[in-house]
Amino acid sequence: MSYWIDLLGAGVLDLTTVLLLIIAAAFTSFLTAAVGIGGGVLLLAILASILPIGALIPVHGLVQVGSNGSRAMMTWRHIDWPMLRYFAIGAILGAVLASFVVVQLPLEWIQFSVALFILYLVWGPKPAKRELSSRGRIGAGALTTLVSMFVGATGPLVAGFVHRQDYDKLRLTATFASCMTFQHLLKMLVFTVVGFAFWQWLPLVLLMIAGGAVGSWLGLKVLNRVSTRQFKRLFRLVVSVMALRLLWEAASVYMI
Repeated sequence: MSYWIDLLGAGVLDLTTVLLLIIAAAFTSFLTAAVGIGGGVLLLAILASILPIGALIPVHGLVQVGSNGSRAMMTWRHIDWPMLRYFAIGAILGAVLASFVVVQLPLEWIQFSVALFILYLVWGPKPAKRELSSRGRIGAGALTTLVSMFVGATGPLVAGFVHRQDYDKLRLTATFASCMTFQHLLKMLVFTVVGFAFWQWLPLVLLMIAGGAVGSWLGLKVLNRVSTRQFKRLFRLVVSVMALRLLWEAASVYMI
């Protein structure tokens, strides 16, 4: 029994903690599927209080690949494939650009800028033609992937771009999940290249992904019961709360 506990928790977590993380993965996936966003940031906060700092972003990213990937597969008929293709091109460019960035801005500056940009995307004036151009989609992929290398969880920023498209609730959920899946896959590629030992955490990650798949399935059941108008209002509210949270974190650095 001790061997399996060590294997599940990479030798640093007890069985109770492992079970709590699996439940957390299920609940946060349920939240994102039902509301549209929020689960990834919440899961990052939970993991930050439990995992070693060196494993935080890689483990979170791998779990999010499974969570967003399962949701994308469950809703694949509703994905805006042109949006995903152009976003993926931009994401690759953003990842390559990030690898050449030597000087890193203070985290609070990035959080402040990202939060204001999210609020503008969600509440600012919409252009007459709501669909992003091909260049706009590539730019969205590049910008959000570049920022993700500094900030970590960029779900609210990606959601801000996706929200500007004229989507119904299922198309929005499916397209957002597919874009986030690709972005997290790029992160996993980077961490693999730099030598992070994923295999030490793989049993725990696989169980969390399974829990996340169950949460996504249940969340989509709830989503089907919510009207598109209610969903968009709730989605906008949750994204705004996430942005305000970033503003608070950035401002707290300067508070005594």
